[in-house]
Order: sequence, then structure tokens, then C-alpha cells
Amino acid sequence: MIFEKGQRVVFIGDSITDCGRRDHAAPYGNGYMSLVQAFVTAAHPELGLTWVNRGVSGDTVRDLAARWERDVIEQRPDWLSVKIGINDVWRFFQDRPADAVPIEEYQTTLRALLADTVERTGCRLILADPYLIESDHDDPQYAMTAEYAAVVKTLAADFGARHVPVQAAFDRVLASTTPADWADDRIHPNLAGHAVIARAFLDTLS
Repeated sequence: MIFEKGQRVVFIGDSITDCGRRDHAAPYGNGYMSLVQAFVTAAHPELGLTWVNRGVSGDTVRDLAARWERDVIEQRPDWLSVKIGINDVWRFFQDRPADAVPIEEYQTTLRALLADTVERTGCRLILADPYLIESDHDDPQYAMTAEYAAVVKTLAADFGARHVPVQAAFDRVLASTTPADWADDRIHPNLAGHAVIARAFLDTLS
């Protein structure tokens, strides 16, 4: 287990992290973050960790940058988990190109945010892939998402971060199932889909 006693673990991202944490499912949401929190707490109650969810539905990396000071820096994390990129890509395929984030901007913005945070807080990083729950790897949205996930993997290596290969986790389960088994829209997972993400996190945290 990578966490140490008394540490503060902050998660930030989009709707997959949010999952109602600001209303009906406060404070952790009812998705992968709450599963990770529950299983780590059950296995290591002696650590007394503090968990913070700062996911906001619909966010891109631009939105994270706008609220980073309040939702990350001021939280003073010992560990920061960042999972962003789905909406950055999805907007291209929703006929909302002005709201989409080109990959160069995605990489530059995310790198700058991470560098600033490590310098100012000394935190360690956990970086998780954006993904598409899709069996056809020639699907244009899948192919573009894979490029953004490659950016995350590169940043994880550059920052010495823990990398959570979420796309690979979904690819494995899709070898014997269909996308509809995990999500209605290839994006927002059901509980089993969130468990796939949580398992990928737990494997990385051990």
C-alpha cells in the first residue's frame, strides 16, 4: 500500500469522479472513488486517511485549470489522483468543437497543473487514463481517446506518478462482454463498470 498514516488523498476529474458527490451521494459520490475509499479503508483502517472528492461533471482540463487553486492547491494533498480527458475528446464527437480540447492543449495544460502542484505542495501523483468503453478499436472516438491516454502515460512516467491503465482494464473485460454490459453510452459506467475502474486503481495502489 502506497499510502502512509494520516495522509490526505484528493481525487479530481469529471463526472466519472463526481458521481453525485455534491448532492445525493456526498461526500465521495457513488462511483469508483467511493469504492477505492471503501476498500482501502476496510483493508487499512489503521492509516486514518482523509479522502476528498473534487470531481465535477462535464469538466475538461480547461475547467480543472479554472478551479485548480481552490480544489487542489488549497486542499494540500499528500496524494493527488487526476482522471480527466473524456470530455476533452467527446466534445469533438458531440458537434461541440469549441468546447473540445486539442491534444496539444490537453498535454500542455495538464503538465503545467501537475508541475505547479508538485512544486507547491510536494504531493505524489496518481494519473488515470481517459477511456471509451468500445470493442471496436478502429472507432474514431476510441482511437482519439487512446492518444489522450498515451499523454497520461507519458506524464506519469515524467512525474514518477502511479499510472492507472483504465482503458486497458475495460479492454480486458470487453474481450468476453459488450459495451452495454458496462455503460449505456460507452462513457458513464454502471456499478460494475465503476468496479472495473476501482480494481485498476487498487492494483496500482498496492
